[in-house]
Amino acid sequence: MDQDSPDALIVGAGPAGLIAADALAAAGLSVLIADHKPSVARKFLMAGKSGLNLTKDEPFETFVAAYGPAAADLRPMLESFPPSAVRGWAEGLGQPCFTGSTGRVFPVAMKASPLLRAWAARLGAMGVMTRTRWRWTGWDGAACTFDTPEGARALTPKVTVLALGGASWARLGSDGGWAQILGRDGIALAPFSPANAGLLMRWSAHMTQHLGAPLKGIAWHAGALTSRGEAVISARGLEGGGLYPLTPALRDGAPLSADLAPDLPPNALIAKLSKPRGKQSLSNHLRKQLPLDAQTRALLMECARPLPSDPQALAKLLKALPIPYAGLRPLDEAISTAGGLPFAALDQNLMLTARPGTFCAGEMLDWEAPTGGYLLNACLATGLWAGQAAARFVS
Repeated sequence: MDQDSPDALIVGAGPAGLIAADALAAAGLSVLIADHKPSVARKFLMAGKSGLNLTKDEPFETFVAAYGPAAADLRPMLESFPPSAVRGWAEGLGQPCFTGSTGRVFPVAMKASPLLRAWAARLGAMGVMTRTRWRWTGWDGAACTFDTPEGARALTPKVTVLALGGASWARLGSDGGWAQILGRDGIALAPFSPANAGLLMRWSAHMTQHLGAPLKGIAWHAGALTSRGEAVISARGLEGGGLYPLTPALRDGAPLSADLAPDLPPNALIAKLSKPRGKQSLSNHLRKQLPLDAQTRALLMECARPLPSDPQALAKLLKALPIPYAGLRPLDEAISTAGGLPFAALDQNLMLTARPGTFCAGEMLDWEAPTGGYLLNACLATGLWAGQAAARFVS
């Protein structure tokens, strides 16, 4: 392959870029992948350290609904590469998978590195070339330009797929620097904002002994959104999969509340709290009457001390405990990014209408979803869609 004029150029070596390269090489095109980091798929590997949640096994309409306002735009890609296809893809790379009790799908190896090694080997066998430490700097006419260790380079491919990631975790490659390049080209972008972000809390010293402790069995509410899942008390606040689905409402400043007894209706809760407590402290009474662990009781005291002694008032508080958060964690600390390149700037093939022959995929597009397999599935689905469309464009 002529490195200066490959048939297809992929800018960004995350999952969306790699699967686009896979599709283009399978169509018989010469492919070069360029990435500005020293190695490929760094965020993918980091995500895989905690288990590599590939996708979510659930009814398709439930699955699509998790993408919120972007569901209609993403539907064709997700229909083309649904959760069952993601599992088949991973198993085709020699990584058997299993479905957990919550429907989350994982490789048996529970990490990303074996899958990535097998994927890289397949791409290499197909003739795909990779160049690292190549930072994309934009266009010079029809050519894509790069800063490389050997100096400035310009490539003139037949098609280009941009898979440049979002704007969080810059140290892993997603620094959002591409937004300025597209902006100079007259392409309007939606502002970046954090998605799947932790919350900032100003804890008192009493919470120190509970740092790192999980909060389980709680239903969280913000605006019109509700989530039932685990959160973790950290030194700076709260984080975890139970809170991440609420980020769209929390970004807009919606109040956050927690139902500490979601399986107990109010009347049953009042009945428990109305039992005589004698000389017991209210805290001990709560501990004996309700299955609240120490960290959940600590959260209750932190957010609502002094507690009301009236059973009805206390039950009301337990069912809707106000959580006075101080905002979201910074964008670069968020798991993913909202905002970016709007679907309105693309045609149905994910090709930039302002620059025919340039396709876009992955987290750089303006969509968001909670953790739980949705993020990776949509990155793979949009990358495959863009790669296949780019191959058709060439032919």
